[in-house]
Parts: sequence; C-alpha cells; structure tokens
Amino acid sequence: MSFKNFNYVGKSKIFFIFSIVITVLGLVFLLMRGLNYGVDFRSGSNVDISFKQQLTSEQVQPVLNEIGIGEDASITEGTDRINIRFSDVLSEDQDSKLRSAVQKLDPSATFEVNTVDPEMAKELGRNAIYAVLLSCIGIIIYVSIRFEWRFALAAIVALLHDAFVVVSIFSILGLEVDLTFIIAVLTIIGYSINDTIVIFDRIRENLRFAKIKRRSDLVELVNKSLSQTIGRSIYTALSVFIAALFMLILGGESIRMFSLAICIGLLIGAYSSIFIASPLWLVLKGKNVSNKPQKAVKPNKDKIEI
Repeated sequence: MSFKNFNYVGKSKIFFIFSIVITVLGLVFLLMRGLNYGVDFRSGSNVDISFKQQLTSEQVQPVLNEIGIGEDASITEGTDRINIRFSDVLSEDQDSKLRSAVQKLDPSATFEVNTVDPEMAKELGRNAIYAVLLSCIGIIIYVSIRFEWRFALAAIVALLHDAFVVVSIFSILGLEVDLTFIIAVLTIIGYSINDTIVIFDRIRENLRFAKIKRRSDLVELVNKSLSQTIGRSIYTALSVFIAALFMLILGGESIRMFSLAICIGLLIGAYSSIFIASPLWLVLKGKNVSNKPQKAVKPNKDKIEI
C-alpha cells in the first residue's frame, strides 16, 4: 500500500475516534492530577546543584532537615546534579546555610537558584495563556483572509488538538511545565499551521480545476491533494524531529523538557495536518454538496435514427 493510493478520507473516522480518546484521556488526567508546574508558574525556589562527587537524595535530605527546610523540599536526582524544589521562597539565611551544608558534602558543588514570588508566578501564567490565545486568534484571522472560514475552523481545531495532546502527555507522565514548555507549544503551533497551510493550499488549487457535483468528487479531491503533499509533510517533520531528538539526547537539563515537547508536538502536528484538519474541512464543505450519486442519462426512445 502506497501513500498515493491510501484512502485518507475513508479512514478519517478511525483517526477522529483516536483523537477523541486521547483528548478525553488527557482531560481526565488534567482534572485529576493537573500539571507539574515548574518554579516559573508557581512561587518558590528552585535549586540546581551540580557536583563532581556522586550525591544522592539520601545524603541531601538529612542536610535539609537540619536546616529546617526538609519538609518543604522535593528532590530530583540526575547523573551529575540534583534539583531541589521549595514551594516557599528561600530566605538569604536559608540559602546561605544550604550552600554551606552541601559544600561540606562536596566542596566543588555549584549552585543555580531560581526564585519566583507569588505575584510574578501569576503574571507569568497569565502571559503564557495570552500568548497561546493571541497566536490562535492571529492564525484564525490569517487563514480566514487567505482561504475561507471552513479552512480556518479546521486549522484551529487541529492546532488546539496538537497543543492539548502535548499538554496531556506532560500531565500523564508528570513532566515539569515551565516557560520553555510554553515556547515549545508556540513552536509546535507554528510548524503545524505551516504544514496545514501547504495541504490547504493544494486543496484550494485542485478545487479551482475540479468539477464538484457530489460528495464523492470532493472525497477524491482531498485524497488526491493529501497524496500530493504527504511526502513533503513527512520529510519536513522528520528532519526537524531528528534535530530535536539529538537536542533531547545530547542537550543539557535546562532544554530537555523543551526538546521532548518539540519531539512529541512535531509528530502530533504532522498527524493532525493530514488526518484531522483536511478531513474536518471535508466534513464542513461536504454539507453543501449532495451525497446522492448522479443519475445516469436515459436514452431517448422517441428519437428516430436515420
């Protein structure tokens, strides 16, 4: 089976159901568990400790208890670093005691402390939501002007689908959500709309020269348009995915969640552009086209042949 002969529209119900299941599952996890917000979106202090000697949470936890901040600490171990998150902002005295106590375990330990107060956390959260909403509104306006409202509606549903699936996966896996995650979501939206626009442009181009008399003609047109652009969509997504994958494997801890979100979003974006956006446009457009097969023209029996 080749991509050119694949019936994308005929399988659209399967893909719609698959996406709905993922969306419902993600919604359940978001309501039950929520998101694992980083220090950017909730007040507190985030301490990254890099070391040469191997330190474990079992070694660090008693030190925190001695200082009196152990109950408020959440420790995550890495290969050569430890991350400690505090829901309250550390005072200068607590910060100084923490540095002195850890350096007794490893004198070469280096610290990176990020602190966000409650007001700043709320402001960052609001700005992140505004950024996503404004980008979606801008895309709706752009697609509506360049194409038509059906294309715009299909595109924005696909974009929201991409963003929500990435958020859901982070919720299910309990991965940390910070500002780099929001940047990743906006990047995913950009790649996804670019891929969707290429497919929509081909559909519109083929629509100019097609004679659409019934829905089956429209189905054939969409399948033809997808087969003409799917190679480009896959190769573009794959090339960027490989770069993001190496960033995930070889990059530092600070960009790991960003790289992971990009990898997931690229795959979901390519999937939605092909299997969600275009079939959804067909559903909207098909309401104006008859589903009945064209009647065959009966020969005129009264015609006299000479």
